[in-house]
Amino acid sequence: MRTKRDFLDLADYSAAEILSLIERSAELKNGFPGPAGPKPLAGRVVGMIFEKPSTRTRVSFEVGIHQLGGQAIFLNAKDIQLGRGEPIKDTARVLSRYVDAIVIRTFGHHLLEEFAEWSTAPIVNGLSDLLHPCQILGDLLTVKEKGIDILNMKAAWIGDGNNVANSWITAANVLGFQLVLACPEGYDPGVPYDAVNIKLTRNPEEAIKDADVVSTDVWASMGQEDEADVRSKAFDGYRVDRRLMRLAKDKSYCLHCLPAHRGEEITDDVIEADYSLVWDQAENRLHVQKAVLEMLLKI
Repeated sequence: MRTKRDFLDLADYSAAEILSLIERSAELKNGFPGPAGPKPLAGRVVGMIFEKPSTRTRVSFEVGIHQLGGQAIFLNAKDIQLGRGEPIKDTARVLSRYVDAIVIRTFGHHLLEEFAEWSTAPIVNGLSDLLHPCQILGDLLTVKEKGIDILNMKAAWIGDGNNVANSWITAANVLGFQLVLACPEGYDPGVPYDAVNIKLTRNPEEAIKDADVVSTDVWASMGQEDEADVRSKAFDGYRVDRRLMRLAKDKSYCLHCLPAHRGEEITDDVIEADYSLVWDQAENRLHVQKAVLEMLLKI
């Protein structure tokens, strides 16, 4: 019987495995478009359960599945019995008898974990409130393409200690690169950050100094809209602007996972600067997710 493996958290993978996924992502990127590309998902069906609205995650997964020769079935959580109170374990066991893998974009990370416990098909974390591993995998591919040594770089995170920040921490724990996060008090990351190569500060200038890569995200994520005013005050001074970017290395890059609130967490002139990689990031989600699905369905 095939041994199932899930993709919920980068911490479940070794440094060698993550580097291999990034390398395979680059190969797949260079192999498309074109009908002669590999079709490792031929005859496979991937279910996609989304509790949250999405642009990049949904489109990149659906296009990637199609490019790999597979078929995607989109399932709005409100339109299936899960949205009417069916137990997660029941939905997981039934769906995994129909499809070959399941991508889930959800609020609570516990839903992913319970789904993975009961599903016989691999589960992919398309985003949870705790972690966003596909995003960071794409980010690592993006900066590696620019010649940055992802094992020895300094990465800076400016803003909320959210799911993206948590996955940056996980990646730093596994790969060993230096990571400095600047988060306001009360908005710290939700995963442990006690490794010697990871530091938390309240000072954005300290975090960004001599950084190779600078990342940020919105101050109020989906589901936190009613906190927007409070968060705007708490994050005063955490905006990534040209003044702050000047403290990074001369040849540094800025990342944002999008969507961006221009003028809040990042200024328009930074997101449009020549050192901004946000569009490459968005594209590379497609390629890393292809590599993840290929890996999971090869087992």
